[in-house]
Amino acid sequence: MQKIYGYVRVSTREQNADRQLAAMREMKVPKERIFLDRVSGKDFDRPEYQRLLKHLDKNSLLYIHSIDRLGRNYAEILQEWRRITKDMGADIVVLDMPLLDTRRGKDLMGTFLSDIVLQVLSFVAENERMSIRQRQAEGIAAAKKRGVQFGRPRKQLPKGFQQQREHWRNGEITLAEAAKNCGMPLSTFYHKAREHKA
Repeated sequence: MQKIYGYVRVSTREQNADRQLAAMREMKVPKERIFLDRVSGKDFDRPEYQRLLKHLDKNSLLYIHSIDRLGRNYAEILQEWRRITKDMGADIVVLDMPLLDTRRGKDLMGTFLSDIVLQVLSFVAENERMSIRQRQAEGIAAAKKRGVQFGRPRKQLPKGFQQQREHWRNGEITLAEAAKNCGMPLSTFYHKAREHKA
């Protein structure tokens, strides 16, 4: 009797995993055997994925919604696939691609077809990742050209900062007093005072 597992991944905490979780429930994967990561698929250093691997063996069946949920790096997807199916002996089923079901076609032709489909899909997943990064870089460059500022806006210095800075620089008050008079943490006052001088 195979032990059934499911792996679900979304790239950020804001993304919704409901569609993938619903697919796992439909496949009757026990809730306690569904491993969910909310991290990028750029590599396999993911906490829940690593926990999942410790459970897999030759009596395991792993469901994944789509190949890009496994990862987005072409070479690493192929390496992980082989690690799970060959080294660990577990079966994998990719739900949105019925050809990627290692339970079927264990003969030479079945393995050959699975390998071809896997390589094509892994290539597509990595290509999509590269396209996303390219579009993101182009968008940032265009926004910078339009004068869009990235990052947090700089806070205005409190009233009296210059005066307190001068009193401190002249040795009239301590650094702690100057920072307190400005309502700033000591390290922030010191940093801003040096920055302002520069």
